[in-house]
Amino acid sequence: MKTLACLVAFGALALSAALPTLDERRYHLRSGSNAEWEEFAASQPHGKRLDVAFSAPSNATEYTLLLWQDDVKLDWRGELNGKRVGTLFAMEAPLDFALPLPTGSLKNGSNVLSIIPPGENDDIRVGDIRLIPQPLKTALSESTVEVEVTDSESGRASPCRLTIAHTNDTLAALMAPTNQVVAVRPGVVYTGDGRALVHLRAGNYVVSATRGFEFSLATSHITMAAGERRVVRLQLRRDVQTHGLVTCDTHVHTFTYSRHGDASVEERAITLAGEGIELAIATDHDVAVDLQPAASTTRTRSYFTPVIGDEVTTRVGHFNIFPVAAGAKLPGNRETNWTTLLDSFRATPGVQVVVFNHPRNLHTGFQPFARTNFNRITGEARWPFDFRFDAMELINSSAMQSDFMSVFNDWFALLNAGHRITAVGSSDGHDVSRYIVGQGRTYIECDDKNPGALDVAAACESLKSGRAYVSLGLLPMMRINDRFSVGDLATNVGPTLTIKVPVLAPSWIQCDRVELFSNGVSIRTTNLSEISTRPVAGVAYEVEWTVPRPKQDVFLVVIATGPGVTAPHWPVSKPYQSSSPRWTPLVIGATNPIRIDADGDGKFSSARDYARRLVNIAKDAQQLVESLREYDDAVAIQAAALARQRGFDLASPEFQKAFSTNPALRRAFAKVMAEE
Repeated sequence: MKTLACLVAFGALALSAALPTLDERRYHLRSGSNAEWEEFAASQPHGKRLDVAFSAPSNATEYTLLLWQDDVKLDWRGELNGKRVGTLFAMEAPLDFALPLPTGSLKNGSNVLSIIPPGENDDIRVGDIRLIPQPLKTALSESTVEVEVTDSESGRASPCRLTIAHTNDTLAALMAPTNQVVAVRPGVVYTGDGRALVHLRAGNYVVSATRGFEFSLATSHITMAAGERRVVRLQLRRDVQTHGLVTCDTHVHTFTYSRHGDASVEERAITLAGEGIELAIATDHDVAVDLQPAASTTRTRSYFTPVIGDEVTTRVGHFNIFPVAAGAKLPGNRETNWTTLLDSFRATPGVQVVVFNHPRNLHTGFQPFARTNFNRITGEARWPFDFRFDAMELINSSAMQSDFMSVFNDWFALLNAGHRITAVGSSDGHDVSRYIVGQGRTYIECDDKNPGALDVAAACESLKSGRAYVSLGLLPMMRINDRFSVGDLATNVGPTLTIKVPVLAPSWIQCDRVELFSNGVSIRTTNLSEISTRPVAGVAYEVEWTVPRPKQDVFLVVIATGPGVTAPHWPVSKPYQSSSPRWTPLVIGATNPIRIDADGDGKFSSARDYARRLVNIAKDAQQLVESLREYDDAVAIQAAALARQRGFDLASPEFQKAFSTNPALRRAFAKVMAEE
């Protein structure tokens, strides 16, 4: 442990509001042995902990410690002279954080401030440590800003997220009186009624207002002098038109009931309204929560329809079930048999939808879609799964994968294996500001005219039928031959398919890639350069492809991506459980499938369906390989899996000889053999 001596001539300064700097440097600390992220790899850590020695008189009143921190994922403890005074704010964005130092916590003479690491690996930056000889409330109240946010179309006050940052994007230390409809964290104030009174230190700031993905970004640059009071008026306009689409977050938590994160149930109601979520599924762990009282108390009830749900938190996976009838007995969370679990979910009064959550996350030592449990090529179970759930999280903005496509590929494999599973996006939000509620979201085709009184049953039915879109900053739509949209079976399509894809996004989000997948294989990609003029307001880009009708039934899915938002008003979070130190922030959007009845029999056949028919009639390797010539890789992969089950030796000379004239088929079979 390296100790930094920083002797400060405190003296008369302790009697004023000046800011004695204990240490103006910024330090890289690492609690583990390896760099958490690539950005830290080239930096030699100062150490695991930081100790700052300084001289000061004892404090007869509360003082304030102000410091800068960045990339804090875990609990780093602050101690003064060996006694705990607080914990750094768990957030991976740069921010100024203020801690109160109780009366008598400073000793007359030598003192030591320590930043103590957690037990797990975490790289952070911390420094610019200042001591303010005032109580925290006074120290953060040098100036006052009144913010008023209105909707540009109606002129009415609008719920929103306010972000107040220094000009270098560091979130500001601030306070807000409690007699407001607000949720407050460092640099962030959610307001349920478009108004907020905020106290902060003198300085230069950027005040931003947002209301989630569908609205514009409004900003104001202000300079606040000590003792100054200012009114800032901002307007939000609707950038993205989503008529006929309900904005849903299928995975919402509170600290009140889940006991981790930091959002109270009242704060959750305010943040939902502030992010523009219209259908909010309360899914605290193994408890049924009704957000309606909190929405009424905070006067946000007209902005969204609350739904009682439950995250059934088992040792073998997490599941969201909704809607749950008020007072219903919830399914137990100790069961490990998925069939029994699924049956108990369906038997819970009111439940219409079962969502399989974050399939690649590790909880209680179990990762559902680990390679030992799930064949990511064929979609086959290696563990006793039951795939009768209705939907699966592909986007979870609080629990993203380092490679976001990994979960999409799992889903493609399940679809090719013949399962009908709707893709959903969610936030899994437990916090007010660390992970933004509704950042990952699902758009459901449903009447959205009255957000406070949505038809929940109709929304659930539409979701289960696949009439939904997944969004994390982008919303691609898809239409085929001007007749078919997501959830449809496209019949009588003719010799070509004309696929039109508008990618919806607000003015402050960009799209640079749109990709079309057939049975999980990319068949068209459009890479976009910087676009100065958008085709239509709220549309980042419009893509049109013409493709020949496939020879077999296929499902088509569009995925759009763009550079992730890193600005403090809506930052895309780093993966919580990373599989790689390399991370590129992205905005992502995806459609659910349009299924193509290419063979004209009036129904959809999955890759598994075709493969089963071919394998059942194949007498030998040569016949099977010949029969697969007219089919795509997805059918070949399913055929290889089924042939192996029937006892065929895929590595036999017979197969190798049959592959000699079909290298593509050899590669498809090789993928299956590599997963054995």
